[in-house]
Amino acid sequence: MTTSTGTNAKTGWNTWQTSWDRQQEWYMPDREERFRIMLDMVEALVGPAPRVLDLACGTGSITSRLLDRFPEATSTGVDLDPALLAIAEGTFADDDRVTLVTADLKDPQWISGLPYGSYDAVLTATALHWLHSEPLADLYGRIAEVVRDGGLFMNADHMIDDSTPRINAAERAQRHARMDQAKHGGAVDWAEWWQLAAQDPVLAGPTARRFEIYGEHAEGDMPSAEWHARVLRQKGFAEARPVWCSPSDTLLLALK
Repeated sequence: MTTSTGTNAKTGWNTWQTSWDRQQEWYMPDREERFRIMLDMVEALVGPAPRVLDLACGTGSITSRLLDRFPEATSTGVDLDPALLAIAEGTFADDDRVTLVTADLKDPQWISGLPYGSYDAVLTATALHWLHSEPLADLYGRIAEVVRDGGLFMNADHMIDDSTPRINAAERAQRHARMDQAKHGGAVDWAEWWQLAAQDPVLAGPTARRFEIYGEHAEGDMPSAEWHARVLRQKGFAEARPVWCSPSDTLLLALK
């Protein structure tokens, strides 16, 4: 898979977007359902023309679906990963509804780089589980600062209830068995996807910088949905609860 310049550049970036989607779906077959419910709740609470902050945006998966559904929306994507941001930049290069910002969410000053002082919605998916609980709680406080009154925050991610260990083990065993079956059918996992990116002449440099920043993929904490809801209320949101869940993932919504 190779990205190219000139007339085929857009096709190249779209190819990388599709390959990222397929890789993520190997881990989360219900990924599109999560996005659908996320955008349903955006429309229900702040309408069809929201100003959105796509937090830890990666390649812009949320932004792409947001703009397809709500053409009058605007999106600010924030991430630190130079390779995924390169794909996002190539994808949205001609779209003035999208602004991309390079920032480290563990830096207390990351908000200062945003183009707007407040947002109708802050959205994130499958990203914040690499933070441990204390920095995640700090991040939730900063998110509360940029969500307007009446606005919302949604986080779709792995949220584990440690009070149900047998249920958790059974679900995990079944999910991994299905992943192994898909792998035998040719599915590309996280490590293999990054190997492909490192071989691409356009993404090789950003991919190398990405691994200098992050190293290999590492997990932070995955506290329960109840923990997320409680901390978000403590940090300034009026209401917080799950609005969708699968056996392993939760979409949690907090309303300012």
